[in-house]
Amino acid sequence: MSHERRGESNEWYTPKYIFDALDEGFDLDVACPVGGPRHTPANRFYSDSALEREWSGFVWMNPPFGHQSTKRAWLSKFFAHGSGIALLPDRTSAPWWQEFAPMATAVLFIAPKVKFERPDGTRGEQPGTGTTLFAAGERAARSLARAKPLGSAFKFIG
Repeated sequence: MSHERRGESNEWYTPKYIFDALDEGFDLDVACPVGGPRHTPANRFYSDSALEREWSGFVWMNPPFGHQSTKRAWLSKFFAHGSGIALLPDRTSAPWWQEFAPMATAVLFIAPKVKFERPDGTRGEQPGTGTTLFAAGERAARSLARAKPLGSAFKFIG
């Protein structure tokens, strides 16, 4: 998704500066808003049923930020696929975060907090938590290294 699900709307898009910093094109956005991509530089887009569909190539994933079981389902599929970048809340003490972060090739904590965009292009309020980018694979890790101006990154070893 190029959005965060929060508040009374389900449509919160990732701001363009995130993609500019990554300096990366994607083969597939696996969770694109129904209204279509705003800034996601991808060749193909899934707006529904992505967890049941086959993923291919280098993926962008900004899944619904709902319940931890939702995040676990998306992250399981993401890391099984093994190639792409995922945007998630940086809830480091949450069991789902502690389970999946060690699977990442690299992690980048975005600072300051991301103000996601509404469908009309206006910026939302600052969210309660920060945002993390997870890299799956070396290409994704290189993208996070290029995007270091977004925040602080670290790499998991072994």
